[in-house]
Amino acid sequence: MKRIAIFASGSGSNAEAIARYLADDTEVQISLILTNNPEAGVIQRARRLHIPVLVFDRKTFYESDRIVEMLLNQKIDLVVLAGFMMLIPNVLIQAFPRRIINIHPALLPRYGGKGMYGHFVHEAVVAAGEVESGITIHYVNEVYDEGEIIFQASCAISSADTPDDVARKVQALEHAHYPRVVGQLLGSQGV
Repeated sequence: MKRIAIFASGSGSNAEAIARYLADDTEVQISLILTNNPEAGVIQRARRLHIPVLVFDRKTFYESDRIVEMLLNQKIDLVVLAGFMMLIPNVLIQAFPRRIINIHPALLPRYGGKGMYGHFVHEAVVAAGEVESGITIHYVNEVYDEGEIIFQASCAISSADTPDDVARKVQALEHAHYPRVVGQLLGSQGV
């Protein structure tokens, strides 16, 4: 059995897409969803999907080994960041080398780095007059959005598109591709 832990800070739509994609796979289990946001929508999604949730604070994440120890004790094979807004500490990266992945709502290396997340990315893409945007799935290292790229997909952007339009297009790519890539990394065929 391959075990996944998902970190999310927001609504959890990608976490739910991954859970639904892998729901019938008897060889893969989402063991835990972790969040730093006690108000995150992902908590309600996890409860509906019967996935345990851990809410933690900044101090626990950065100043203790509690999270790493829990993931190791649960024999987690892959850590999936799905809208998680905190920089991953080195101790976690070292405990799970090339086993932490993230999805970014742009075609890295453009529009990445600290402060470039969610709507900020889409606003920058529109302001620059880009004709395409997309998603990048990458391994996580010590620097925001600079890990080795695993997969990218793009979508066309028109001059009439607003940041909200871009967000909708990019989210459709996220939900279509992130679950599949997670499954592939675990050797799963998915549904």
